[in-house]
Amino acid sequence: MAEQTESSILINASAEHVMAVIADLPAYPQWSDGITEVTVLSDADGRPATARFELASGPIKDTYELAYDWTGDSHVAWQLIRGDMLRAMDGSYDLTQRSPEQTEVRYRLVVDVKVPMIGMIKRKAEKVIVDTALRGLKERVESTGSTGSTGV
Repeated sequence: MAEQTESSILINASAEHVMAVIADLPAYPQWSDGITEVTVLSDADGRPATARFELASGPIKDTYELAYDWTGDSHVAWQLIRGDMLRAMDGSYDLTQRSPEQTEVRYRLVVDVKVPMIGMIKRKAEKVIVDTALRGLKERVESTGSTGSTGV
């Protein structure tokens, strides 16, 4: 992966529950800022393999598709297949169970757009995306409880 932005957060839930929320892509519009619609295009072993996302965040609107690679209940990575404005949207979540009811989630992301953008501004945008996504994930997971329904 090229230069990336990375951050982590502690979530009060099991890694299994956190991954169930992450894997429930169609629910992302309920908690992921800017995502207005997600359509799972294909699945493998009960989890999304490819999905199409509709993004509307301020002046940025895009439709893009991601391919997913799942490793148990502790890792998922994705790569951009195609995007209207995006050239890259590659990232991963890595989960580490810290206690029976607490999980550390590390999020890595690389974003590149088709229009020229200064690297510093691009990194700042990635940081906002990563931090907002982690806060949204934490709120979603903790509001559904460690055994709550996620729609998966």
